[in-house]
Amino acid sequence: MLTIAIHHSQLTTHPMPGKEKLRIDKYLWAIRLFKTRTLAAAACDSGKVKHNGISVKASKTVSIGEEYEVKTEAKKWVIKVTGLLSHRVQYAEAINSYIDITPAEEIERLQFQAASFHTGKRLSKVGRPTKKQRRDLDDFTEN
Repeated sequence: MLTIAIHHSQLTTHPMPGKEKLRIDKYLWAIRLFKTRTLAAAACDSGKVKHNGISVKASKTVSIGEEYEVKTEAKKWVIKVTGLLSHRVQYAEAINSYIDITPAEEIERLQFQAASFHTGKRLSKVGRPTKKQRRDLDDFTEN
């Protein structure tokens, strides 16, 4: 009689395609909507991630074809899941796993907001005189 010993760490299970379980916080982190998984989980807990208008918990399982409304600091996203990512990948690959279906008025609002953003810097050569102009003024006032 032949006995084979296999350690449990050598056993691997492969989920069936389409039946893979993936948490929403991990998915949002993997597609790069959030910088860390902790931020993604916090957004879920604070009601910033919704599915069919209902807030979801970080542990909710994601399925292909579902639509989510996600509020980040920069933008209010509406995404449709087209693929599942269990680990973080580069942006070029990540954008293939969802479709951005954000309404046009939200995108326009962001563009207007960016255009009206004021950094506090003056335009060049407006306001205070340049060094050359100051010298010319000093020469003019001395004579």
